[in-house]
Amino acid sequence: MSDPSPPSGWPPRDPDTPHRGPAAHQGAGTRPYAAPGGPDRRGRHKRTGWRRLVPGWRLALGTVLALALLVGGALVAGYYLVDIPPANAAATAQSNVYLYSDGTQLARDGEVNRVNVTLAQIPRTVQEAVLAAEDRDFHSERAVDPKAMLRAAWNTLTGKGRQSGSTITQQYVKNYYLGQEQTINRKAKEFFIAIKLGREKSKAYILEGYLNTSYFGRNAYGIQAAAQAYYGKDVGRLTTAEGAYLATLLNSPSTFDVATHPRSRDRALARWNYVLDGMVKKQWLTQAERAATAFPEPGRIRPAAGLSGQRGYLVEAVKDHITERGILDEKTLSAGGYRITTTIDRRRQADLVEAVTDRMLTRLDPAARPVDRFVRAGGVSIDPATGKVLAMYGGIDYTRQYVNNATRHDHQVASTFKPFVFAAAVENRSRTQDGRPITPHTLYNGDNKRRVTGTRVSYAPENEGRQSYGDITVTTATDLSVNTVFAQMVVDVGTDRVKQTAIALGIPENTPNFTAGPAMALGTLQASVLDMAQAYATLADHGRRTPHTFIEKITRGGDTLPLPDRTPEQAVSREAADTTTSMLLSVVDNGTGTAALAAGHPAAGKTGTAEEDRSAWFAAYTPTLVTVVAMMGQDPDTGTPQSLYGALGEARIGGGGYPARIWAQYTRSALEGTDPVDFDLDLQPGAAPSPPPPPLPETPRPPGEPTAPEPAGPSDRPEHPTGGPEEDGRQDGDPDQDGQTSGGNRGGTDDPAPDTGGGSGHTGPGGIGGLFRGATGGHGTARDTPGGGDGDGPHSRPRPPSAYLE
Repeated sequence: MSDPSPPSGWPPRDPDTPHRGPAAHQGAGTRPYAAPGGPDRRGRHKRTGWRRLVPGWRLALGTVLALALLVGGALVAGYYLVDIPPANAAATAQSNVYLYSDGTQLARDGEVNRVNVTLAQIPRTVQEAVLAAEDRDFHSERAVDPKAMLRAAWNTLTGKGRQSGSTITQQYVKNYYLGQEQTINRKAKEFFIAIKLGREKSKAYILEGYLNTSYFGRNAYGIQAAAQAYYGKDVGRLTTAEGAYLATLLNSPSTFDVATHPRSRDRALARWNYVLDGMVKKQWLTQAERAATAFPEPGRIRPAAGLSGQRGYLVEAVKDHITERGILDEKTLSAGGYRITTTIDRRRQADLVEAVTDRMLTRLDPAARPVDRFVRAGGVSIDPATGKVLAMYGGIDYTRQYVNNATRHDHQVASTFKPFVFAAAVENRSRTQDGRPITPHTLYNGDNKRRVTGTRVSYAPENEGRQSYGDITVTTATDLSVNTVFAQMVVDVGTDRVKQTAIALGIPENTPNFTAGPAMALGTLQASVLDMAQAYATLADHGRRTPHTFIEKITRGGDTLPLPDRTPEQAVSREAADTTTSMLLSVVDNGTGTAALAAGHPAAGKTGTAEEDRSAWFAAYTPTLVTVVAMMGQDPDTGTPQSLYGALGEARIGGGGYPARIWAQYTRSALEGTDPVDFDLDLQPGAAPSPPPPPLPETPRPPGEPTAPEPAGPSDRPEHPTGGPEEDGRQDGDPDQDGQTSGGNRGGTDDPAPDTGGGSGHTGPGGIGGLFRGATGGHGTARDTPGGGDGDGPHSRPRPPSAYLE
């Protein structure tokens, strides 16, 4: 029987201790057992858990030293390998070529306007203003500022806005030696060239070069060209205030040009004040001098002769589109060499210019009627399915009037905003104060100066001509543009909801005077013609908004630039858009927009006339083409808005007059050769029109009673009570009717339209026809009163004074 005891010299084993083999025990030729986490044979504790992932201080120090050596070696290599190159192409800028959509040339710009001057010719305060704007520590700092570069990169990455961390030396290198491309390779070269230039050239040399190569807008390269472009004087005669404004322009040349972009005036003034405050902070300007400094208004732009007619307006609109969407920045675009294919259809562009000329310009007579000097016009035509801008009318001539009437934001849109109120009502399934759903057949009280209920704001707008209508349907209120109905509706829907719907349709949120309130329903905001065309294009495309564009393609040197995504999105429901369209069809058929019937195509639209007739609008569309036309009053000397009373020989200028006639002629030409297409509409429940009433049995006349004559057309309608023109803005027998009557059927037939109210009731000749509207058969009260609406047709008496739009 064997002895179970362990051999001599072995320690006894505790049965509760895990067996680890001979190496786990002390004995001859063995090492002590090290417990997990305990010290190793050198006395160091082993890392366990997450600590094993953290490098030791020796490894960390070694890594830092290796990186430092690597970066230092790269900097040294870069400094010696990168040479100062010759002047780049931007220093002798090329032309940009703008093309129509068919590839034919529209315009060419980019001819260099630069006159170099010495630093001694530039007033000291002008130099200091530039430094206060761009690089206040220029004279004491190094050629590059790594901390500023990192800070700018961080701010850009964290969404605080795209910022520049470049010193003036780096900007000069970019302007003169390299280019404006935002690439890592260009930034690396800029870094090394700036360091080398800072070591080899004086601060005076760099500042002089910077001032002679910087772009100031208005095609002006360098401070001397800018002094002439903005103030018509040599740089040596610039005041401190003027120098500060030119320094302001360096940040964003076109945006801060208060003459061409008046809505950016507040931002420009803030930047100008920042420059002057910086001069005070650096003790380059005393506090007393600062307080006495007034903003120096720049002079008018003097466009290049090659941009005469509509070309200048189109080119500037395209350039703004490119820079505002970040496709290229302004300095890069101004360097030239780009081939820009636009969406402008050459034939339709000519059609729009011809329509404005035929229907308006040829009838102006400033010698006989001084008010004709104030008449301006703007127009935009868009393909609703693609968002492409097909034509644009900016003004009489870019070299004579440089402000683009199609993109300006200083005239109220008036009643063309009302369809957005109704679209918001359908979109939000809104109800009246007493709980009735809002549809085209909903009754509202249309009495003049009826106080809006449901709001703490005391508001009781006037109707045009101070007309009262009693209870009328929304359709009738739209046909005649009754202010009191829509002022109540915007409160029923909710002013914030209406504003959000308008933004969804395409009205920019930062539009001037875009305030949520009851008056918003009457069009107090100052949207541009282009903005309104975008919003109406969304309605035309069944509520689907495709962002508009002027650009088909941009190429340079064989490379094609990427363009922003324009994926359509459903802004409002199809039901909301289509039901709104159904009511706008009635405006053209029966309401204030009957002049549009001359186009010969089914159309939906809305007229609008602003306070004191300072602007008149017609926004309308067929299923395939959206066009907005506006007339505006502006003093050509002061630029202030003016009334158009008496212009073109008419007592009143309304949207249903000249703007609608221009629209009709253009649309007829633009759609020539295409068949009329009806709208395909999906309406909200309860919005479908009621069937027309059955014809009444003919009552036999007593023998010998004379037969009443049949209506013979517009000339047989009752005259306006004051003897003035008819409500649709046309005189009887006006050749502008193009053979159309003002009756209700689309396409210009002579048959009267059925009453849109759906019930029985009296109607004047030709349906509503713009002058008379009868009862809506169960939906309203019978009446034989002149239509007022928003005044979209001239009256022989002046408009009653009113604090609101019509």
